Amino acid sequence: MNRNRTHRHHVYVVELSDRVWNEPSFRKANPDYRGNKPLVYVGMTGLDPDLRFDRHKAGIQANRFVQAYGLRLLPQLYEVYNPMPYEAAREMEVELAIGLREAGYGVWQA
Repeated sequence: MNRNRTHRHHVYVVELSDRVWNEPSFRKANPDYRGNKPLVYVGMTGLDPDLRFDRHKAGIQANRFVQAYGLRLLPQLYEVYNPMPYEAAREMEVELAIGLREAGYGVWQA
């Protein structure tokens, strides 16, 4: 496979346990959350999303919400975008988080 080396970054979405709603900072970041949608973390990485999720859970460069409440990746929400160049991934992380929040998801994006 002849893949462009600049296209090695990924956005990813992690489903969080509903217990994360007990975190005041998470609630404050999601005033329009609709209770029927998932609570998620949106991130970007130069690693494979599966490996990045494992690192979060192991406490390696971990987001505290993913480490404590991360359940699983939701590839149906991000696979279509990956891989991409670094700058595109940075922008897509923000755009994806905004889009999910507008769709009623509870979102944490670091």
